[in-house]
Amino acid sequence: MTILGLPDRIRACLFDLDGVLTKTAAVHAAAWKEMFDAYLRDRDGPGFRPFDQVAEYDAYVDGRPRADGVRTFLAARDIHLPEGEPDDPPGRETVNGLGNRKNDLLLRKIRSDGVAGYDGSVRYLHAVRAAGLRTAVVSSSANCRDVLAAAGIEDLFEVRIDGIVARERRLPGKPHPDTFLAAAEDLGTAAGESAVFEDALAGMDAGRAGDFGYVVGVDRTGQADALRAHGADTVVQDLAELTDREGNRNRDVPRHPSRKERP
Repeated sequence: MTILGLPDRIRACLFDLDGVLTKTAAVHAAAWKEMFDAYLRDRDGPGFRPFDQVAEYDAYVDGRPRADGVRTFLAARDIHLPEGEPDDPPGRETVNGLGNRKNDLLLRKIRSDGVAGYDGSVRYLHAVRAAGLRTAVVSSSANCRDVLAAAGIEDLFEVRIDGIVARERRLPGKPHPDTFLAAAEDLGTAAGESAVFEDALAGMDAGRAGDFGYVVGVDRTGQADALRAHGADTVVQDLAELTDREGNRNRDVPRHPSRKERP
């Protein structure tokens, strides 16, 4: 069997999308900044305080469902807007309206620039499948299926839990563990037999809260310590590193006291 860098008990792999499988996290961050800066400029005038694409993105937006990201960031700035409706037009000054404005910007950027997968992640996915492990993608994005198709990796997943599915099933998004738990259930595996792969701090919190068997933090932006503090059992810069760790299948053990050892 290909060495996957996972404990023997793991039977399923649950992958986040943006920043783990595809190079779209930076595109999301840029779309959020463009949307928030335009809104804040209109609201506060030329002296507005811009959205911090690193600190505020990581703390309030990254990994969360779109409306939650809008709501959480605005609350941090002591700004409170009406919720509106999920289909509010992008020009409407509501939580959903701002979220849809961001999504329009994101889709425009994806159409103009395309979507690329991380080569190491794609190789790791193929290795996971060859080893007989189950696979699911878990994303807060409502564009998940389109992004997977554009990257050419849609057929590598048995289950997809994304923003659309979460809304239909009324599943709270990350940092709650519900979307990951739903993916494990759909695959027919227990949380303790499932590994979570995430790059967002909210995703780490979800992995910890769900008491999953193993949580892999993917550090694309230099936040390895924060990923560990939020519950990662191990941190890599690229998933290909997991297959390069000879003899490591049981080396990394859960570090966070809330996660239980399993037989």
